[in-house]
Amino acid sequence: MPPADVLADVPADVLIDCQDAALTFGRGPNAVVAVHGARLRIRAGDRLAIVGPSGSGKSTLLHLLAGLEQPTSGTVTWPGPAGRPRDIGLVFQGDSLIPALDVIENTALPLVLAGTPDDRAHEAALAALALVDAADLADRLPEEISGGQAQRVAAARVLAQAPRVILADEPTGRLDHATGGRVLDALLTAADATGAALVVTTHDPAVAARLTVRRAMRDGRLTAPDGADADAAARPGEPS
Repeated sequence: MPPADVLADVPADVLIDCQDAALTFGRGPNAVVAVHGARLRIRAGDRLAIVGPSGSGKSTLLHLLAGLEQPTSGTVTWPGPAGRPRDIGLVFQGDSLIPALDVIENTALPLVLAGTPDDRAHEAALAALALVDAADLADRLPEEISGGQAQRVAAARVLAQAPRVILADEPTGRLDHATGGRVLDALLTAADATGAALVVTTHDPAVAARLTVRRAMRDGRLTAPDGADADAAARPGEPS
């Protein structure tokens, strides 16, 4: 559980609270600061694009929000009884499918591990694959599909879980324009249907334009849309 004083001023509708979170890899002269003091709050229904080039810290920030990395300073908390990441789905940028499982097994796996009966998990996985136009890939192994198709399956795996927060790391980066548009459509449709928050990292202005709020990531620093430091734009108790 996070300390009570960390959560005391967090509004009840906040799903992820990131306050002055920084992450440094290594020590001494070889240390690399991947994220500098990011301040951000994610609420149900948010539609946020984090825009920046490769190497700007976008993926690392998503990993902090998902609880896959721990900040070296500052805090990332998930308000609620558990005080830990729950109901968060992360669409990874790189290859994330298990080679020995076919596409539908990969898509259903998180549900099966969570205790969902196999038939219900299979049904949810097939519906999610259909959302990203990948139902025809259901019985193929990862080695039998392209990188772009694997990215669509990775998105379907998250959609099948119906999480409260969807974190998507460059979900259209390996796709052609039309296919990328359909994947983004599916993410938005799923988020709208469940009331989930959607956070998308991208270097594509056209993708960012489809999200309600846009933040830039530059050299590990999260900035507000006008270029001002987002740390100053979202003080505790104020909307991010």
